[in-house]
Amino acid sequence: MGTVFSFDVRGAGPRAAAALEAAAAWLGHVDEVFSTYRPQSQVSRLAAGTLALSACSPEVWEVLGLCEAAERRSDGWFSAGYAGGFDPTGLVKGWAVERAAAMVASAGADAVCVNGGGDVQVHGGPWRIGVSDPLRKGALATVVHAEGELAVATSGPAERGCHIVDPRTGRPPATALASLTVVCRGLTEADTCATAGYAMGDRARDWLESLPGTRAFAITADGTSWTTGTG
Repeated sequence: MGTVFSFDVRGAGPRAAAALEAAAAWLGHVDEVFSTYRPQSQVSRLAAGTLALSACSPEVWEVLGLCEAAERRSDGWFSAGYAGGFDPTGLVKGWAVERAAAMVASAGADAVCVNGGGDVQVHGGPWRIGVSDPLRKGALATVVHAEGELAVATSGPAERGCHIVDPRTGRPPATALASLTVVCRGLTEADTCATAGYAMGDRARDWLESLPGTRAFAITADGTSWTTGTG
C-alpha cells in the first residue's frame, strides 16, 4: 500500500506474538490483493480487464460494498471510481489497519495502536496521537487523547502532494484545505470521511457536523483552523 505500518502493544498476553504475526500477514495479503502498484494484484487485473469481478476474492467484494456505502453516505464525494476503473485506495488502508488492530486486541492485549502511514486505530489506552501541522514541518497541529476504540485519519497534500481530487471534475478541490483530520470509532469510516471531506473543501464542515460520533479538525490554506462539535 506504499506506506509503513507500526504496532504498539501494551500488556500483551501469551497469544499476542501469534496475533501480531497474523496481523502483519493480513496487511501483506491486503497489499497483494489491492495494491495499484502491483501488476498482478486483483485490483490491477480488474483495471486491465484480465480478471472478472466474479472471480475476485471475498475481500474485494467486501471492500466494494464498503466503498459503495461510503459513496452514498458522502453524496458521491467519496468515490472508488478512477478513470473508469475500481480504485479503493481511499478506503482500503483504513479498513486493513482497523482489522489488524482488532486482531491483536482480541488476543488479550491491554492496549493496541496500529499506525498506517499516519492513520491510526487504537484499542484501550490511554493514547496521545499527534496530528502533524501541514504548514510547519516537524510541528504538531493538535493532539488527540484517546482511550477505548478510536481512530484518527488525516487527508491532505503535505506528504504526497495533491492526490485527492473532486470526483465531479477530476481536478483538485476548488477550495482545498491544508489538511483535514477525522476522529471516530473505526478507521474505515475515518479514512473515507477524511478523503470525502478533503474533496469537498469548504463544504466539509457542515457535512462532518452532521455525522454522529464524529469529530474533525481542519487547517485551511491560510493557516487558520476549525473544529467540529463532539458528535
